[in-house]
Amino acid sequence: MLSLARTLNHPQRLALAGEIHARPFMVIDAPACVSHLALYCPDDHAAHGRLLEALCVRFAVAAPATGARHFFHDFGHFKIKWERHNEFSTWTFIEHAEGACDFTRTAIRHVPWDWLELLRGTVIVAAHILAESGPPLSISEARLKLLFPVPPLVGSQVLGDGEIWTDFQVGPDGFSKFLVRDVGLRESQMGRLVQRICEIENYLMMALLALPMARDGAQLLDSVEEELTELGTRMNLPEVDAEELLDSLFGLDGRLHAMSFRSNYRFSAAQAYYRIVKARIGELRERRIEGVPTVGEFMERRLAPAMETCATIATRQEVLAARINRTNDMLRTKVNLAQERKTQSVLDSLNNSANRQLRLQQAVEGLSVVAISYYGVGLVAYALKALKGIGFDLPLDLLSGLSLPLIAGVAWLGIRHLHYRLQVPIKK
Repeated sequence: MLSLARTLNHPQRLALAGEIHARPFMVIDAPACVSHLALYCPDDHAAHGRLLEALCVRFAVAAPATGARHFFHDFGHFKIKWERHNEFSTWTFIEHAEGACDFTRTAIRHVPWDWLELLRGTVIVAAHILAESGPPLSISEARLKLLFPVPPLVGSQVLGDGEIWTDFQVGPDGFSKFLVRDVGLRESQMGRLVQRICEIENYLMMALLALPMARDGAQLLDSVEEELTELGTRMNLPEVDAEELLDSLFGLDGRLHAMSFRSNYRFSAAQAYYRIVKARIGELRERRIEGVPTVGEFMERRLAPAMETCATIATRQEVLAARINRTNDMLRTKVNLAQERKTQSVLDSLNNSANRQLRLQQAVEGLSVVAISYYGVGLVAYALKALKGIGFDLPLDLLSGLSLPLIAGVAWLGIRHLHYRLQVPIKK
């Protein structure tokens, strides 16, 4: 037979293949008492392993290896199934019972109280489950009223030949209670049914962790929305400091982003947990018992609105963030237009100044022509006097007057040529 060497396998192949069988269903034979805990401790993953190790030490049982994510062992008086999830860990204590029992006899009573004290502040789910066999119960049964005295009572037929009864109430002892009956279940179905009940409780509470955050977020969103509306009204005023509005808008954006950073993961996780709850309820294949709502109906009436609230707050966050971005763009456009108007005003002022300087320069150039002509005529007069002094008989006044137009024309042409040379770039 061909056998693959370990060196041929992908490094993660065996670990990934083991994940498929990592969390098998519990094998529970009725009658039995089950106590289930879920501990929420997302920031200290190692704490769950330390708790399990401490419990194993108390009962002289070998603890699992460091980093293990599941563990099942017989502790003598009870069996324990432990699983590590991303944000929580679950502890299921199972004790086989003899004859009829009620919620006064629990599997967790064998666990030392000082060990339970280590769980302070982390228990998100605590439930007692009675697993028993017998004929179907009706809503009028006295035993149901004794076990679940506070309405409403929830019940249904599941997996063809099983029953679930509960009130989803947290009792004075801090535990919720479930009665699971084997009316004609096949082998291993009781264990699967108990595990699905535990998973529904776990993921129900994990989904509801987002609800307090959604309620607090609704108040913050109302405040941000009100301030954003006020900013939008002030934007339309003729005399408004756009930069001051931008600073206020940045403050709103910062508050909204801080809320998003805190809540986005929680809201996304809540929707994922809610989908798992609905999937687990669907796996029960419930049938109605007259007079009581099913687990699915109860969850649809109680859990669905809470999840809709979380989804609505998440959507409001996105919509409000988009509104802030649009307002920010409008304000920036307004600021840019104001800056462009100021720039245009400065350019117009510079243009007017340049025109004034040009007219002044032209006036100066006219005076320059006059001055050059004056000094030029004077030089010509000195030259003519010198010629007359050496014997030439010249009409000095006539020649000086005739030289004036010539000198003025030459001066004007010279200045124009100089302007041309300054305006035309020199070719290299």
